[in-house]
Amino acid sequence: MAADVYREALRLAADIRDKYLRAVTYAKIGYYMYKARKPEYGTAFKYAFNAASSIENPVLMVRALLEIGTYLWLTGSKTARKVFGQAHDAIVEFPDAVRDDLLNELVMRLLELGLVDDALFYVSDIKDTVKRNDLLLRILRVYLKRGNMRKAAMIIGQIDEEPWHSIAAIEAIKEHLKREEFGSAIRVLSELRSEYWLGEAMKEVAIYLKTSDVPKATYEKFVDIALSLSGEAGSDVLNSLLIGLGSQGELEFVMGILKKLPEEQRWKVLEGIVRASADKVDILKRLLGLLKGEEYERMAVFVMDQLLSRPVDGGYAELVKSIGERTKEDAVLVKVATYLSKLGDFEKAWKFASRVRGHYLRSLAFGSIAVAKLKAGDIDGAIDAALEVRDPKWGSWLLSEILTKILELQAKGEVLEDIHERAEYQKSLWEGG
Repeated sequence: MAADVYREALRLAADIRDKYLRAVTYAKIGYYMYKARKPEYGTAFKYAFNAASSIENPVLMVRALLEIGTYLWLTGSKTARKVFGQAHDAIVEFPDAVRDDLLNELVMRLLELGLVDDALFYVSDIKDTVKRNDLLLRILRVYLKRGNMRKAAMIIGQIDEEPWHSIAAIEAIKEHLKREEFGSAIRVLSELRSEYWLGEAMKEVAIYLKTSDVPKATYEKFVDIALSLSGEAGSDVLNSLLIGLGSQGELEFVMGILKKLPEEQRWKVLEGIVRASADKVDILKRLLGLLKGEEYERMAVFVMDQLLSRPVDGGYAELVKSIGERTKEDAVLVKVATYLSKLGDFEKAWKFASRVRGHYLRSLAFGSIAVAKLKAGDIDGAIDAALEVRDPKWGSWLLSEILTKILELQAKGEVLEDIHERAEYQKSLWEGG
């Protein structure tokens, strides 16, 4: 290539037959000439505009303008905004589907260049609700990152549809919390329309409060907000906040609030904490440690039900054993024995099953052990477990079931874990008779 590489590049670009590619190439050359401080870079952009104006395909013409505008903006030229305006004026004449796609491209390009105000101006012309609201959320996040809370609030006001409105509000709430603008966070919270998203927002608040070094008085402010909301919505919001705080480890604070609430609401919060903390053994253990009497027994049942609904995990073994040691309820002991038998800890499972007094529940406990032993290939052990139910009626039933399962194992090579369902069915037959 000749010594004046840029002039030669311009000459060679003129030979590009595709008018769109020629226009874009001229724009790129202009940008690199600007970077090299070549005063003639304006000529390259002039050639780019001439090439774009001769493009017959209107969609390609718009895309060429977007490229030219991009490279112009990178040179610091204010003319770039006029180019994007020209592209917009051409786009709005297209049929809706094409129109929205091109407006989407225009807005995305403006965001990439940091022209957020321009992006916000043009996004309102997009008719497709999903596209428009998705872009508004993108624009909102940029304003939040820049700390422009006034523009962020304006965007939230522009979004009417759910779930975008609530997602936008929660994004703003998180930013207000980071900035310790609790009053503003409260204001946005109060404007949320959906009970579900109010709950989600309160979970975000709970996570923030726990992970930040804020005084307990701040927790109490948000509790007061929830308490001030009337009716079921207020209860749900408070529940979500307390569940969030509890699952983050603020159990003592939560228990202090729960003392002031109706019994039914207390259970909802406690159960919610267990669900949210099902993968946090330490939280479950601490929660149960704060409960006594009937409250403990009820939550022990619920914790065991949650654990049994998931794949068994040895990491929960100590928690399950501690529940077995503390409980006085047969129903809890059955669940403990079932879980430990699934883990293969037959010695401990047998110990807890032996404490079950009721014949029906005892058959469930030893039935679970028997099935687990069958799955482990211990047929004699399964029969021994079945014989531990000494009630004539239930003992005979369990032995019958286990003998049947032994035969099923021989025939099919597998054992169904349906002892509890089978026992419930048998119970209903006897009680009906």
